[in-house]
Amino acid sequence: MLSITSIKKGIVIDHISPGNGYEIFKLLELDKADFRVALIINADSKKFGRKDLIKIENEIDLDLRALGILDKNLTINIIEDEMIKEKIEVDLPKMFEGIFKCKNPRCITSSERDVVQKFELVSEDKTIYKCAYCDHLLNMEE
Repeated sequence: MLSITSIKKGIVIDHISPGNGYEIFKLLELDKADFRVALIINADSKKFGRKDLIKIENEIDLDLRALGILDKNLTINIIEDEMIKEKIEVDLPKMFEGIFKCKNPRCITSSERDVVQKFELVSEDKTIYKCAYCDHLLNMEE
């Protein structure tokens, strides 16, 4: 029997499209976490039929709204005392930082450790972002 308990304090990433949960899990490097994390794949959903979800019993210092780049249907629930304190609907962000890395080996973010990765949206139709430091393009559809 599968039993996933509620969390006292942390984050629940809910309504992830089936199949995207593992990609988000890897992107957030939750496989390296030293706190409780649950990845649930193909859970029943009243809204979509099936969904993936991730429960994280900890705080993460990342702009989780940027996950809207990968899945615009997901919601982020901030949990305190086993209750939803805040529910965040995601959208395609105009800017984000700290999740994706610039693939340009000459970019300052590749050599300087303390520089935070920042990207700006340049094409909403094609989901293309531009590195704020070197203008290298990041196509999220590839």
